Amino acid sequence: DYEPLEPSLQNVLDQRSLKWIFVGGKGGVGKTTTSCSLAVQLSMVRESVLLISTDPAHNLSDAFGQKFSKTPTLVTGFNNLFAMEIDPTGSIQEMLENAQDGGTLQSQFQDIAFAIPGVDEAMSFAEVMKLVKSMDYSCIVFDTAPTGHTLRFLSFPTVLDKALGKLSQFSGRFAPLMQQMSGMMGLNANANPEEDMLSKLDSMRKTIQEVNAQFQDPEKTTFVCICISEFLSLYETERMIQELTSFHIDTHNIVVNQLLHPKAGNNSTCEQCNVRYKMQRKYLDQIHDLYEDFHVVKLPLLTNEVRGVEAIKSFSKNLITPYEF
Repeated sequence: DYEPLEPSLQNVLDQRSLKWIFVGGKGGVGKTTTSCSLAVQLSMVRESVLLISTDPAHNLSDAFGQKFSKTPTLVTGFNNLFAMEIDPTGSIQEMLENAQDGGTLQSQFQDIAFAIPGVDEAMSFAEVMKLVKSMDYSCIVFDTAPTGHTLRFLSFPTVLDKALGKLSQFSGRFAPLMQQMSGMMGLNANANPEEDMLSKLDSMRKTIQEVNAQFQDPEKTTFVCICISEFLSLYETERMIQELTSFHIDTHNIVVNQLLHPKAGNNSTCEQCNVRYKMQRKYLDQIHDLYEDFHVVKLPLLTNEVRGVEAIKSFSKNLITPYEF
């Protein structure tokens, strides 16, 4: 005998302390449309909103019909909504190219550091976080990559710890030799490429630890799960919610997308529609049973694509005012 929670994301708009909002789910369930819609709604109640896509497929540009890059760009038609698209794997290459030129020693250190799985991703994430922290947005919405990658960032401090450990071990063992080599090669013997790398990694690790602490604070961070009413998507959502819970990340909103809605009294002769409608009902009932302490938002399957600012603005209202099925 519980009172079901309001089927709306109004709770996200009302929680003024929220700084980080993640939108995630399996590929093809409508994450980008939902994150764009949520960002549009937030822009009406917050001073400034930044929407970031970490999905290498970069659909924000397609959704808004405007080119975005790795620097925040004002979305056409808004004065406080910005968007940017970052490639988690691209920023690492760039960082290496921009690193001070420490010659062979520098590159050997980089090879050792990057031999540890996940270091490149961890460092790109740290770069992004540094950038985002230096900007003054009242709220940041992440349109994340499909489920698998979404939660990887939580293990990054550990990954960077490993890299730091390996590097200090290496530099301890070879420091005297490297000093000699530097002298022989005519390099400045006091220029310490390993220290440069160590301090770079260390500052990144600090950034990531600080950010992770914020991610685990339900006052500052929440995760909105997007799914469709099918077995695989429901299974993936359950796995994601369990993983989020184990990482102490707050999640209490689920958006069920692409629901069929036959008009009342319309005895459809479309066999596929009827079969899919019944199947969706079955999984929708399961979602309600499983997540009775969640806000479950139901969105319709439309006959047109949600593309362009006006279409997104209009669709975004369904996140706040429940759609009448």
